[in-house]
Amino acid sequence: MTSTTPYQHTSVLLDEALEALAVKPDGLYVDGTFGRGGHSREVLARLGSAGRLIGFDKDPEAIRAGTALAAEDGRFVVVKRSFADLGEELKARGLYGEVDGVLLDLGVSSPQLDDPERGFSFMQDGPLDMRMDPGSGQSAAEWINTAAEEDIANVMYEYGEERFSRRMAKAIVARRAQEPFTRTLDLAEVIRHANPAWEKHKHPATRAFQGMRIFLNRELDDLKLGLTAAVDVLKPGGRLAVISFHSLEDRLVKQFMRLESRGAPIPRGLPVRDSDIHTRLTLIGKAIKPGTAELAVNPRARSAVLRIAEKQA
Repeated sequence: MTSTTPYQHTSVLLDEALEALAVKPDGLYVDGTFGRGGHSREVLARLGSAGRLIGFDKDPEAIRAGTALAAEDGRFVVVKRSFADLGEELKARGLYGEVDGVLLDLGVSSPQLDDPERGFSFMQDGPLDMRMDPGSGQSAAEWINTAAEEDIANVMYEYGEERFSRRMAKAIVARRAQEPFTRTLDLAEVIRHANPAWEKHKHPATRAFQGMRIFLNRELDDLKLGLTAAVDVLKPGGRLAVISFHSLEDRLVKQFMRLESRGAPIPRGLPVRDSDIHTRLTLIGKAIKPGTAELAVNPRARSAVLRIAEKQA
């Protein structure tokens, strides 16, 4: 789908996600990560005149695309909020517990990555920003130029799984003492030189940039809140479908769904009846990954994983 900018976005696992939601013509659905509307348009195509769809996004470009879609289709409304807030938003709309399906397509979108002005890319030069909502929070430049060396290393290690994070943080602090960072390629070059063991087919700054982006946008914190809120707003039989793109996200989603489907761990030997174990979800199938046909068209889909669960009665 063409967005309001020249940058294109191809929705990942589109057919699989729509099948996972099992869209009812008169249902109420939530697209927690509207992006450029690829998934939303397909949900709307399956809805009847009584169906409704609510989209959420923090990105102003996504909101512009969503506003245009809402003007075309009265069944759709877009909200400029994180999906972490979807519980509050639906409660305010009187729709709490009435939702038939929630879709979360996590991570950064292609238009965000491809537009150098957004500051996400280590391949193209642009202002060092990385915020999904450029009008809120601290930019990457503000953070990287003021954070303690230990904090920089910890962020790259914990959120980027970068094993050379301490070497990179030391190099960053040494360089910023001479001149502050303002551009993406400048930071990427310092990180590149500090990385002693490059991974095949992967830019040496990939993990470090991922860690900063996740930290600055509170992506894992929002995911934890959003998953709980999604289950809360679903009606019995409603579906939750989540597409993740890296191991930290997928691990969190997997653990959440497992806990909600099995209940909290119980000490061995403790006499507990099945009726005493509180569960809210039933897992639907196994994790789904893109097929060879999709990967041939969209190589960025290679790390995507779709997990599906249904709210119990």
